Amino acid sequence: MKPEDDMNIILVGKRHGKARVVSLGGGLVAGMTLMVLGLLAAAAWAGYYAATLAASAEQPEPSELVARWQAKLAEQQQALAEVKEGAQQQIDALTLRLGELQGRMLRLDALGQRFVESGLVAAEEFNFEEPAAVGGPEGASSKEPFTVPALTDMIERLEAQLEDREQQLRLLDTLASRQKLEEERYVAGRPITWGWLSSKYGYRSDPFTGKRTWHDGVDLAGKEGSDIISVAGGVVTWAGERYGYGNLVEIDHGDGLVTRYGHCKTVKVKVGDVVQKGQVIALMGSTGRSTGPHVHFEVLQNGHSRDPLKYIARADR
Repeated sequence: MKPEDDMNIILVGKRHGKARVVSLGGGLVAGMTLMVLGLLAAAAWAGYYAATLAASAEQPEPSELVARWQAKLAEQQQALAEVKEGAQQQIDALTLRLGELQGRMLRLDALGQRFVESGLVAAEEFNFEEPAAVGGPEGASSKEPFTVPALTDMIERLEAQLEDREQQLRLLDTLASRQKLEEERYVAGRPITWGWLSSKYGYRSDPFTGKRTWHDGVDLAGKEGSDIISVAGGVVTWAGERYGYGNLVEIDHGDGLVTRYGHCKTVKVKVGDVVQKGQVIALMGSTGRSTGPHVHFEVLQNGHSRDPLKYIARADR
């Protein structure tokens, strides 16, 4: 549009239908156009500037950003420390339980070794000083480490098994101890390691008077100074000189059974000693009323003498 060209605007009214014509010059139209364009440009610039300000407001300063990251890092480090502390506590608890299991295993091994030494189990079948032999082909499944819950469950099952085995072994130990005690108290065998029977139990001719007299025991002759041993376990109730017996050792085996060993050269025990079956208690001699080195051996049941040959002839149980 040229400046000299005019623009006509026709206005039509509603009431009378009359039209009015407004004539605008070219310069005025151009100015209005420029003004509209300027307003649009200003609005666009204002929107851009406002958006820039909003973005700048949302974006933190460098120092603030660093502070945020440091706070997050500290929070993560705290969480990691708590996880490590919890894991260490679980490890300490499992280690303590494993130590207790090792102690219980040592006690079980000691009981098992006692059974081997007592002959209840064969040493070649059970060696409690070495770990049990195990083996087998490698599994085809992937090897996975134990988790703490799985390891805890395994330890709990092992503890239950150990408790059951301990009860069984304690019962066996009690029975074995009773059996061993009964075997120890069982009067059987000869009171000497070497020698011969020189006088039996019952009536005989007295070696000093020649008269028929009662002999409460048996005489077993041998070499002077040879060992005299206890025929059963028991408690020494006499250890010293007694009239007619010379040096005498008397042992109470319980259940009313008492054994006597007379004419000893030397007594090796004292009153109150607990002796075992086969233990040397004296040396053979000829003290007291005796004609030579021998041991006068008596067995008494509830205060009454019994024939010692019946006990000598007993087979050990």
